[in-house]
Amino acid sequence: MSEQKPRARDLGIPFEGIPGKFNAITDVDGVKVGYSTIISKESKNIRTGVTAILPRGKNNNPVFANWYTLNGNGEMTGTTWITESGFLETPIMITNTNSVGTVRDAVLKWFVETGWYKEDNWYTYPVVAETYDGILNDIYGFHVKEEHVYEALNNSESGFIQEGNVGGGTGMRSFGFKAGTGTSSRVVQINNKSYMVGALVQSNFGEKRHLTIAGIPVGKEITNTENSEIQNQDLFKEGDGSIVAVIATDAPLLPHQLKRIATRVSLGIGAVGGYGNNGSGDIFIAFSTANPGAFDRENITQVEQLPNDDMNPLFEATAQSVEEAIINSMIAAETMEGNDGNIMCQLPQDVIIDTLRKYNRIAKI
Repeated sequence: MSEQKPRARDLGIPFEGIPGKFNAITDVDGVKVGYSTIISKESKNIRTGVTAILPRGKNNNPVFANWYTLNGNGEMTGTTWITESGFLETPIMITNTNSVGTVRDAVLKWFVETGWYKEDNWYTYPVVAETYDGILNDIYGFHVKEEHVYEALNNSESGFIQEGNVGGGTGMRSFGFKAGTGTSSRVVQINNKSYMVGALVQSNFGEKRHLTIAGIPVGKEITNTENSEIQNQDLFKEGDGSIVAVIATDAPLLPHQLKRIATRVSLGIGAVGGYGNNGSGDIFIAFSTANPGAFDRENITQVEQLPNDDMNPLFEATAQSVEEAIINSMIAAETMEGNDGNIMCQLPQDVIIDTLRKYNRIAKI
């Protein structure tokens, strides 16, 4: 993988909470993330990709899960069965809006070819989420293919993962600037035991005037900087877009508790200036890697459950990690020229630093 780019904390942006070793969703033991980044050298119209999140790596061992939508102008397949069964049985895939079907079908084929399901008779509903990259990508060119899905799944890794213009986040933007994929994590202590919460977002939402970083309204301060260029304004309504968030934890939570975790993603989005606009698909999924023996088609199993009264630190960690993941997605993203000559500029980091310093909100690094 390429060398890690500077992240929000490296610039002195202060965040609450203690991050894990990699400050990433992969700090939750067993979680792996893979990308396929599709940037054509021949055509500026192809700027898209696929992201894969595997809760237990390539081990087919379903996890307790649940999901929530802040605003539903978007898609995440497979959620009906998660609600009904309480289990996530597949990887989580994220891509662009028009490639959901392609990715879903390719995941099923990957299951067959890799032997993911060992039983003779099995069925599954792959989880595939999306955000719209039609400003920078020729979204009706259907450039995501089966091989890209395989690449994301087969190359999934733990540890450090890239951010910004990678995977499904390749052609995305937020708050009027280039964004994409971002991640963060938090360590929490509950009854003298440590748990991990990790977030990964595909960020593609928000209005510039609402952008808030470390509690400071920086979107209102960003003036006289390089502006993004959108040739066809009919394709772009400021504030529309979407954000997909994936929350992983090793805390022993049952599906109804993971629903509670998923709802707290909204608080992290609100912290950076998101309001769940009408044209935005804000869909979140949370899973727990605890209780590895919970899924059994034939036998009674026993599971552990964290008391509801002990969940407050996890709520805080969820909101905090989502907030930082969104800002990380923007700090890592670089200016991109794409479809029809549209240009989405990177967040002006010097202006952000100067603004935070103006409000005495810069951290010592």
